[in-house]
Amino acid sequence: MSDAEKRTFTDEEALSFHRLPRPGKIAIAATKPMATQRDLSLAYSPGVAVPVLKIADDPEAAYDYTSKGNLVAVISNGTAILGLGDLGALASKPVMEGKGVLFKRFADVDAIDVEVASKDADEIITVVKNIGLTYGGINLEDIKSPECFRIETELQELLDIPVFHDDQHGTAIITAAGLINACEITGRKLSDIKVVLNGPGAAGIATLELIKAMGVPHDNVLAVDRKGVLWRGRPEDMNQWKSAHAVDTDKRTLAEALEGADVFIGLSAKGALNGELVRAMAPKPIIFAMANPDPEITPEEVYKVRPDAIVATGRSDYPNQVNNVLGFPYIFRGALDVRARRVNMEMKIACARALAQLAREDVPDEVAAAYHGTQLKFGPEYIIPTPFDPRLIWYIPPFVAQAAMDTGVARKPIEDMDAYRAALAQRLDPTAAFLQKLQGAVLSGPRKKVVFAEGEEPSVIRAAYAFQSAGLGEAILVGREELVHENMLLAGLSPAEAKLQVINARLSPWNEVFVDNLYARLQREGYLRRDVQRLINQDRNAFAASMVALGHADGMVTGVTRAYDQVLEEVLRVIDPAPDGRVMGMSVVLAKGRTLFIADTNVTEMPEAQDLVEIAIEAARAVKTLGYRPRVAFLSYSAFGNPMGERSEKLREAVAMLDEMDGVDFEYEGEMPPEIALEPERRGNYPFMRLTGPANVLIMPAIHSAAISTALLKSMGGATVIGPILLGLSKSVQICPLSASVSRILQQATLCAYDRPLAEVEL
Repeated sequence: MSDAEKRTFTDEEALSFHRLPRPGKIAIAATKPMATQRDLSLAYSPGVAVPVLKIADDPEAAYDYTSKGNLVAVISNGTAILGLGDLGALASKPVMEGKGVLFKRFADVDAIDVEVASKDADEIITVVKNIGLTYGGINLEDIKSPECFRIETELQELLDIPVFHDDQHGTAIITAAGLINACEITGRKLSDIKVVLNGPGAAGIATLELIKAMGVPHDNVLAVDRKGVLWRGRPEDMNQWKSAHAVDTDKRTLAEALEGADVFIGLSAKGALNGELVRAMAPKPIIFAMANPDPEITPEEVYKVRPDAIVATGRSDYPNQVNNVLGFPYIFRGALDVRARRVNMEMKIACARALAQLAREDVPDEVAAAYHGTQLKFGPEYIIPTPFDPRLIWYIPPFVAQAAMDTGVARKPIEDMDAYRAALAQRLDPTAAFLQKLQGAVLSGPRKKVVFAEGEEPSVIRAAYAFQSAGLGEAILVGREELVHENMLLAGLSPAEAKLQVINARLSPWNEVFVDNLYARLQREGYLRRDVQRLINQDRNAFAASMVALGHADGMVTGVTRAYDQVLEEVLRVIDPAPDGRVMGMSVVLAKGRTLFIADTNVTEMPEAQDLVEIAIEAARAVKTLGYRPRVAFLSYSAFGNPMGERSEKLREAVAMLDEMDGVDFEYEGEMPPEIALEPERRGNYPFMRLTGPANVLIMPAIHSAAISTALLKSMGGATVIGPILLGLSKSVQICPLSASVSRILQQATLCAYDRPLAEVEL
């Protein structure tokens, strides 16, 4: 099947994507308000003169007062565009804009493309040298070899910022990461392997340099170009970069070089490798066929003759894609954050090793979602992380930054690496700061026992393992031990190493006590003792809730396999509401730097005024416990009586009831539409408004409005939603959404273990 046939889009769709709704893929966005005359005065004349003078006195101040520290120039002359060749500088612009999008999407680095209309290396060097002080780093792209080598080398000497040719080093780093893991899986060491590299161009030369720096002996590597092996003394078609990798050998052809070789690295052309050549390689051959767009040999062709091989390509439709987006965004992120003077070999090696290590860890469900439900697991078909792994942003840059610090090229060392990782996680994930605060409180408190009711489910097992291994508490799985252990193995976990406690409800020594307790609760509700025995023996929620109710666990997480309403009903058979509590659901919405709490999203369908009062009190109490100062708004389509309606009247009654109550210790107001609640500047017509700032607790008039609004925000991509958090029970119980991901289950488990109020913070 050709590349065009495998594509999921037509040429017209690709053109429309780039043309509509506005041409191109990037735009400039202001980071400061431009709403008033004062804003303009500060942004331009006369306010701009102040930082200008500061920078004139101290050039390093440019990092403090301009975007330089997070700005990269993506520079090309279009002489080697992807697999398309020399099509000119202007034709390279869509690619360079695309590179800018990837910088922003994956590492929150701002990037501007600069296309240079010259093929003269000296001219390109001069142009970049003269504009270089504008940027925090330079990413060279799609410049053909051998000119690219000289351009990068000279610019590294002329500029005091990182200069990085991604076509060379990006491919080299990802290849090296995959090679580390392929050697691990096949029982090899880098110091022993015999490598054949076909195609010593820009990426090939960089790959040779990197793997040798990582421990592959010089004489164990044979490089092959169109004329054959690079042997010492070869007279034709040799330059200084190829000559550096020539070896003493009597082998002259690719076929001769591959006899008994452990590794083939292809950066050449389709068809360069065939089944006969692969058959001549050593057992368990490692084959990186990365020609673009079609590999030197397809994985199907390799497996036909060598089913024991590990294969990587440059394509996304095969496992083990060598994709540069795994490298350059995070290398620049780490380099920019320490104001590195360059990207050196140690930083590249640190990136490769970090990527290799990440591939060995449990893969989040978010990655499976991006790959149509495929659950990836370290092994022959997963030796390199995928570009959509959300951990890359906080996992890789710290290793790069540390290497820059260790080798003396960092001008602004990072003092607290843990805080740096936390800050990186927050750059792209709005839930990170919220969850890190919760996790910090849980880690600093007493160790809690949390029972996971659906302990046979693979996602629950993985979440429980993550919960326990992170030190958040002790995880207990309810299930049949044999099946739990079987699913652990399928999830890539060793039962012996995981050390998760498993309890079979049918065989528990507590069953008689549990039955006595539950029968006393249900005997006047139509349940016979044998009915209760059946519940304890066979219903995971009845058993897990009994564990919590009678003190064998501190909290319970469930809901992955049953609907929310059904699970809540099952839990309430065993666990009572808190004496002054209101059983309800509250969702946390994180959007545009703002944290909002919405209630009730799950329990009371059409609340009366008294219900709304109780919902507001319970929500305000929970929000305080989470460390926020509650400002409660009762939301409606009407604004203080205009227009009126049945639901609006319920809200007005609730506010009036709160006015009559003593001891209300939070701000509240209503009824009002969302814009008045969230935007104080819209309140000019309502001078009596009592909220001192934007509302952060939103009480909805009915469950449908609460549930629909949160789901709509999430589906439209405008917000991240956590929860719903179950409130109002006398014991700690959290119910996950049906078929929740591992990360969602872990979130709920963290909330379940959390019971320590944080210091109040203002939003």
